[in-house]
Parts: sequence; structure tokens; C-alpha cells
Amino acid sequence: MAVYRRGYHRYRGRITGHWTRFMVLPRFAWRRLFRQRLVLLLMVVALIWPILCAVFIYLTNHAELLRGLPRDFQNFIEVNGNFFIVFMRVQAIFAIFLAALTGPGLIAPDLANNALPLYFSRPLTRSDYILARLLVLFGLLARITLIPGLLLFGLQTGMAGGWWFWANWTLGLGMVLGLSLWVLVVSMVALAGSAYVRWRIVAGAVVLAFFFILSGASVMINEIFRVTWAHAINPSWTIDRLWCAMLGVEPPEGPGIAACAVTMGVTILLLLLVLRRKLRPVEVVS
Repeated sequence: MAVYRRGYHRYRGRITGHWTRFMVLPRFAWRRLFRQRLVLLLMVVALIWPILCAVFIYLTNHAELLRGLPRDFQNFIEVNGNFFIVFMRVQAIFAIFLAALTGPGLIAPDLANNALPLYFSRPLTRSDYILARLLVLFGLLARITLIPGLLLFGLQTGMAGGWWFWANWTLGLGMVLGLSLWVLVVSMVALAGSAYVRWRIVAGAVVLAFFFILSGASVMINEIFRVTWAHAINPSWTIDRLWCAMLGVEPPEGPGIAACAVTMGVTILLLLLVLRRKLRPVEVVS
């Protein structure tokens, strides 16, 4: 319609709220991911270990089932910080594989099809887009890490009684903070890999390589130079060191908690900068 005719008028309908518009991306992304059989299969497999941990909790709270076993073994099976550390380590591995499977499909297709201008032409900022994609992975990975961990903690509290909760509530808090930090790091790595590599298979390989190559490189440097500070470049070791501090478990030999916290913070900041650099509404090609 020609502008000079003044036949146009402003939209006066109901305007949805910011969070309503924001949740459109996660809602449709979750719906698409849960339709993939491989994703569902991996999530089911990842829940096997929490089920075994629940059986372990049941046995530890029923002494009559342990009669006849050696006394040392009965003292060994106890729900404490070491129990939750082992649970978190196993689920952390599943979180890496699940992020490598689902993360590359969140940003890479938008970049490959030049869809970012379509997103940013709506009332959606670049920060909203990153946060929405991050929420997709965080909500997905929380189903195999945070939620099972809280259920195990609640199961132990219900069987052992309120006294156990007041004596060990720091374990639950440390587990929630530790797993949340790990899920955040894994999600950021998956999104950064998806933003830099537009092929989904290659992007998934980049996510796996980020963790496993850095792990091997840290071990190699430590062996060559006879040091332990190289553990700080290994995200898996760094988060494990932070978990030990949060749950009151004896830490492994290596960098202290301050160095690990700084390394983890710098890693998250660098990944965020990578995302903001790659996610632009326009691209200038010379």
C-alpha cells in the first residue's frame, strides 16, 4: 500500500509478553528433540545408573537385608559425599554425549539457512536468542542430572529421617550447584560448537573433542613436565575438584579450588564471547 495514501494503521491487537515470546524457541525445540528416537534412547540409558543408585539407597536403609555380610562391607555402603560424587561423575559423562547429540541442531541450521535476520527482526534480542537456546539444553540435561540427583537426595531423606537431612543438607546444596555448573559448561560448549561448525555431525564431534582432547592433553603435559597444574585445562578434572569442595570429599592432587573456579569462569566467559561473535543478524561478505 502506498504510504502517501495514509491507508495503513498501527496494529492495536493484544501484544504478548516478553517471556511468552521468549519461550517459543525452547518449546518448539524440546518438542522436536523429544521426537528423535536416539535422543530418547540415550536419556533412558542415562537413567539406569540413578535407578541403581536408588536401589543402593534402599539397601543402606534396611539393615536386615545386609545381615550375614562382612562388617567392613556394611560400613562401606553409606550414603555420603562419596556416594553423590560417584553419581555425579557418571551422569556428567552422559550429559556430554547428550549435549553432543542435541546441541549441534540448535544453532547450526539457523546459520546455514541464514535465519538469524528472521529471528532478530522480531522483538527478540541476541541475548534472548542465546538464553533461549541455552535453556533448551539446560532443561534437557537437567532431566538426567539435576532431577535424578534431587530424587535420590529426597529418597535418602525420606528413608533415613529428618535428622539425616539436617546433618547432610549441604550435600544436596552442593550437588545442585555442582551439577548446574557442569550443565551450564556443557551447554555452552555445545552451543559454541554448533555456532562455529554448520555441519551437525562435525559439530557433535567438536563437542566430544573439547572434553576428551583437553583431558588427554592435560595428562600428557603433567607426565612430560612432572607437574600437576595442567589439570586446570581439563574441564572434567576442574569441575570434579569443585565438586569435592562442595561435598566435603577429599580432593585429588592438583590445582586448588580458587584456580579451578577462575579457570571455569574464564572458560564460560570465552564460550559466551564466541557465541556473541558468531550470532549476528547480518553478515558482510567481501
